[in-house]
Amino acid sequence: MTTPTATQSVPTALQPARSSRRQWVALAVLMLPVLLVSIDNTVLNFALPAISEALQPSGTQLLWMIDIYPLMLAGLLVAMGSLGDRIGRRKLLLIGSAGFGIVSVLAAFAPSIEWLIAARALLGFFGAMLMPSTLSLLRSVFTDREQRRLAVAIWASGFAAGSALGPIVGGFLLEHFVWGSVFLIAVPLLLPLLILVPLLVPESRDPHPGKIDVPSILLSLFTMLPVVLGIKRVAEGGFDLIGVAAVLVGVAAGILFVRRQNRLETPMLDPELFRHGAFSGAVLINLFSVIALVGGLFFVSQHLQLVLGLSPMNAGLILVPGLVVMIIAGLAVVPIAKRVRPSRLVPAALLISVGGYAAIALSGGQISALGIAITFTALGLGIGAAETVSNELILTNVPANKAGAASAVSETAYELGAVLGTAILGTILTASYRAAVELPLGLTAAQEAAAGETLGGAVAVAGQLPADISQALLDSARAAFDSGVGLAAWIGAGLVLAAAVIGLVLLRKAR
Repeated sequence: MTTPTATQSVPTALQPARSSRRQWVALAVLMLPVLLVSIDNTVLNFALPAISEALQPSGTQLLWMIDIYPLMLAGLLVAMGSLGDRIGRRKLLLIGSAGFGIVSVLAAFAPSIEWLIAARALLGFFGAMLMPSTLSLLRSVFTDREQRRLAVAIWASGFAAGSALGPIVGGFLLEHFVWGSVFLIAVPLLLPLLILVPLLVPESRDPHPGKIDVPSILLSLFTMLPVVLGIKRVAEGGFDLIGVAAVLVGVAAGILFVRRQNRLETPMLDPELFRHGAFSGAVLINLFSVIALVGGLFFVSQHLQLVLGLSPMNAGLILVPGLVVMIIAGLAVVPIAKRVRPSRLVPAALLISVGGYAAIALSGGQISALGIAITFTALGLGIGAAETVSNELILTNVPANKAGAASAVSETAYELGAVLGTAILGTILTASYRAAVELPLGLTAAQEAAAGETLGGAVAVAGQLPADISQALLDSARAAFDSGVGLAAWIGAGLVLAAAVIGLVLLRKAR
């Protein structure tokens, strides 16, 4: 059990061996940002068709609109986690919540795709202040190991709960209001947090934080951004000088970042954390699992709406069983984790998810709504159980005063996974669509450009055409899209299998 020091500013009332009702209420409040982030991710996937029709983005702009938010998060999470250790994790959480709420309103009324991309970038900036703070504050609130394990499981289930709630709430909003309404969900979630966090959650910080190191912050940004940009470019157009150079710049910045952390007396990110096999393994498991999960949501949500013709609400309901199972699995695994070693439990859970992805791949992308519901349930079952175990290992395998930095690494893996999920699987899907779609004669240049970029663009153009030409375009576009889904699903299955192997190897000594 971890015993907080007096310098962590944890009130005596919050230090009993077993947790009080006040602490569980504090957990509920700390889950609000988790719900918000996961709702935002899910809602945006279901809003893609409406955004495509309203703002007419190119395929690249559409991917940028999706990617810029988790890209900014991934680049800034480590810096913000370290900043929270220094200025106070609760203070940083409140600053991020206020900024996120204001920018969400600006995003809701974006008049152009460029405006929306810029707003999403700002949401990423303030969002980076939210996530490390919530997980690291759990350590100061829950001092008993068993209670903390359950609290982390509930916290982790917030991602799945938000993903389950997002399609239903988002589907209702998209059917009754314009697409911008999905961003306004942030306001009712963040207002209670701003009021209740100062009352329920104690401040927590590193008692010996050291100075804020600006070069380390810049190096962390120059590590993440070029690597992701390079991967996006290579995935979209193949290996070229710019894509390879971007990756090399990121790798070079990463090497300089690590060298600087080794030299600093108080590093922004302590390299010693990664010498724990359980910590490194858990982070990698989160990364690979989230790439597969978010990449799957990217193409499944479009298949349900644009290929099978379901409304946003009905498409969301198809995914709800899988997301509910993800929540149940995350909670049910807690008592099992006391008796089964992580090196056995995590791989076994992830193999269930591999089966779900393989079923989509074997169908060649031509899968019914019922088939998606079943396969997505298998995907959620394995990933939900594995991520509860990995998140708890991340939090308990580091010193208490480094909880913010460790939580930031965990969240960086999550957000980087979200970036790479759309960057790799989404870009492969887009490239496959562009190569396979056959446009009928009689389209204008603008219609050809829109229909040839994305499936959403093709559906929008089809509504402007005579019935025979419209049907020919839709048939070709849907077939081209589904041909890419099969390939993307095989890649997703391989990623989850890689996470299972990592768990088998790196979690051998974890208990």
